[in-house]
Amino acid sequence: MKRSNEPVAWGLFGAGGMLLALVGPGLVVATGFLLPFAEPAAAFHAVDALIAHPLGKLLLLAAIALPLYHTVHRLHHGLQELHAPLPHGLVALLCYGSATVLTIASASWLLVR
Repeated sequence: MKRSNEPVAWGLFGAGGMLLALVGPGLVVATGFLLPFAEPAAAFHAVDALIAHPLGKLLLLAAIALPLYHTVHRLHHGLQELHAPLPHGLVALLCYGSATVLTIASASWLLVR
């Protein structure tokens, strides 16, 4: 029987969906509604303290990477169901490859920061 990478993709898809459902609304409220009304210096120091702490970096990386994989998994399977005239391997490589590149870029930015 041929081995498949699908369980890894489904795991990242599920984790990204759960993170979006549970943490996403709180992040939207905090960054979209509460942070703009805060004093600019206090808001900067709060975000800077979050980025400076290792657990904050891990949270931000998870908040960036997992929804990325969730989105590209939906996009990949949506293109499959629409019978897009593209090679399956190329679509998978572009979707998951772009999510991986963006995850590595955000992780490297967070590590340098």
